[in-house]
Amino acid sequence: MFIGSVEINGYAALAPMAGVADRAFRQICADFGAAYTVSEMVSSKGLCYGDRKSRELMVLDPEAGPSAIQLFGDDPEYMAKAAREALTFHPDILDINFGCPAPKIVNNHCGSALLQEPHLCEQIVKAVKEAVPIPVTAKIRKGFHRGDDVAVEVARACEAGGADAITVHGRTRDQMYAPPNDRECIARVKAAVKVPVIANGDIVTAADAAAMYEETGCDLVMIGRGALGAPWIFTEIHALLHEGRTLPAPPLSRRMAVLYRQTELAAKLKGEKVALLEARKHAAWYMRGLKGAAGYRTAAGTISTLEELARLCARVIEENENTAV
Repeated sequence: MFIGSVEINGYAALAPMAGVADRAFRQICADFGAAYTVSEMVSSKGLCYGDRKSRELMVLDPEAGPSAIQLFGDDPEYMAKAAREALTFHPDILDINFGCPAPKIVNNHCGSALLQEPHLCEQIVKAVKEAVPIPVTAKIRKGFHRGDDVAVEVARACEAGGADAITVHGRTRDQMYAPPNDRECIARVKAAVKVPVIANGDIVTAADAAAMYEETGCDLVMIGRGALGAPWIFTEIHALLHEGRTLPAPPLSRRMAVLYRQTELAAKLKGEKVALLEARKHAAWYMRGLKGAAGYRTAAGTISTLEELARLCARVIEENENTAV
């Protein structure tokens, strides 16, 4: 499929997840076959005001394949200016967040709060589209309040503004991440617009991805929480959809090796202290489902060096020697 002029080769993309989808994790997911990755969301006003952290979030790895920077904000002028700033980091695509349900984002009239104002969504997309020469996409939800179903209206507004693709999460803001994810909503958006539609929500196995394609007619699926502690989901999806094969779960030694490699890469990019603090939550995800996982999570909450992480990984393998995960 193509997003504007950018070709996406594969079946699944990595979702933008604040505090999680950093450069190291995006690289790991790309290594496992993520067809497209999106940065953590970046504040348009923070970027325009020269915030250092906002700029750090936009650093992309040229070896990670097609990559997007995601911006959020509610002012078309600031969003256009931020889009031009983002170009200096050489993204392939710019994505606009109209779906984040986090209170600190919503309470600032950003993210999913804008689902209540389709015309403003259109204006923001139009301003960004006119500001940059690369494809522009939008990520939306089903609606804001429980019971809302405005995805088609908002998707059409984004398309009218010039969006080259639209990602749809089939939940309202009030639902946050609670079931159910409405696949019929995504299918209605797909039927209503001419641009590609990317389906997001509750894809944690290759079979889930296959069902999402079947039930929505989407052009691509986007994996968020399903990739946490399991970046090989992209390989599994490719094997099922491209080759008709169901891959066995990776052995525990492989799982721990990937955790260590991701943390080691993060340490090179951010420094060991910061990387190990952030690795604590990733370690818990990589170790979930294991016998004694609660104890491992507690141990992971104290690691502060790569050496300590290596020892914990070795302990996990030793104590679960014959476990396949």
